[in-house]
Amino acid sequence: MRRRDIFRAAPAFAAGGALLAQNPAVQKARNGSASLKITQVEAVVVRTPNDNTPPDQLIEMPPLGATTGGAGLWNRLDHASPSRFKGHTQAVLVKVRTDQGLYGWGECHAPAAPRVHQMIVSDLLTPVLLGQDAREIEPLWEKMYSTQRLRGYSDGFFTEAIAGVDIALWDILGKYTGLPLYRLLGGKYRSRIPTYTGIGGRTIADVKESALRAVSRGFGAVKMSLSKGQGTSDLNRVLEVAEAIRGKGQLLVDSLGGYKLHEAVMVGREMDRVGNIGWWEDPLTPDDTEDYPKLADTLTVPITAGEELCNRFQFRDMFAKQAIDIANPDVCRAGGITEMRRIAVLADAHERLWAPHVSTGTAPYVSASIHLACATPNFLIMEGGDSFSGPLGNVLLKEPFEWTPGFANVSERPGLGVEFDEAQLKKVIAG
Repeated sequence: MRRRDIFRAAPAFAAGGALLAQNPAVQKARNGSASLKITQVEAVVVRTPNDNTPPDQLIEMPPLGATTGGAGLWNRLDHASPSRFKGHTQAVLVKVRTDQGLYGWGECHAPAAPRVHQMIVSDLLTPVLLGQDAREIEPLWEKMYSTQRLRGYSDGFFTEAIAGVDIALWDILGKYTGLPLYRLLGGKYRSRIPTYTGIGGRTIADVKESALRAVSRGFGAVKMSLSKGQGTSDLNRVLEVAEAIRGKGQLLVDSLGGYKLHEAVMVGREMDRVGNIGWWEDPLTPDDTEDYPKLADTLTVPITAGEELCNRFQFRDMFAKQAIDIANPDVCRAGGITEMRRIAVLADAHERLWAPHVSTGTAPYVSASIHLACATPNFLIMEGGDSFSGPLGNVLLKEPFEWTPGFANVSERPGLGVEFDEAQLKKVIAG
């Protein structure tokens, strides 16, 4: 799809709220005498830097047979390194239009092969959406999910594509009612959303400085990686940072599925000993569902997982096994706002907290997470404390989101509260 297509025949971006509310056709629909039919669904790839690198040349991984590089038995095959993208950030934006002039924005988590998401939206989901009433959000979610349910597709690219459409439909409903999304979700538990940010550095001194700088800016929690299979040598970085910010902030640790159970028990006990570690995220691979309950039962440090899970059924099984202490689903991966809310309710029913995972993306991604965080009682903290400052953040918006280090504010504008600056957005749409 060409970059100009998403703007073709579109109403003025600034008109979204007040002017559309005065539209007689919209008023007629509100009175129940007309539907709000979906007339167009478009998906476009956004990328930064938006250079001429062919998409198939962005993917990189460690060489075949790469090992973890630890000493002795810590040096084994690296089984958990994900693909990376040579310094590029990619996503898929979805725009849904209706016959009454209303439109909504959504987003798919699509760091790798985003044209797959684009094609799922255009070739699979759009045919079952056209002509449907955009207000029927949950029935339409089930309709989209059922297109491939009996063929065994229930996660990955499929639910990421559904997420983009679902978020756009909620945005339409907000504009249709003139209400911010959190009102449609039941109301506001909080106006300021606590956020955490990532830290890093080559040496222990660098990481400690990064952590101290973040907490001095106002972050109550920071997150760092604990490398795969490195044993106690890499663990020392974590322990020293946790100690350095004790009394000022708390450290969150992410291992991207790097450990086997026996390794995780050894490493986790050291984290238990030092304390001041808020959670250990993805210590085991997402496939290792049998060992997660054993690890959670063994350690004091809270076990967090969920960014790699994509529907309520997967989370149901994790909660039933008491496999995790904190869930961190991703709204642009786990089926959008409709499914994410179900997951949050499931977590609450199992006395679990949840923390939105917010990977690289644009404003619909961040805004949907903020509204869900605002409207759920068991929310804990949200990733992405510096999301608005990046090249896909506030720079693309007509009205920027308000945020300060450690906190994001929920928008009071209708729907997601997202209005893209057309000229700025065109610069990042992949042509």
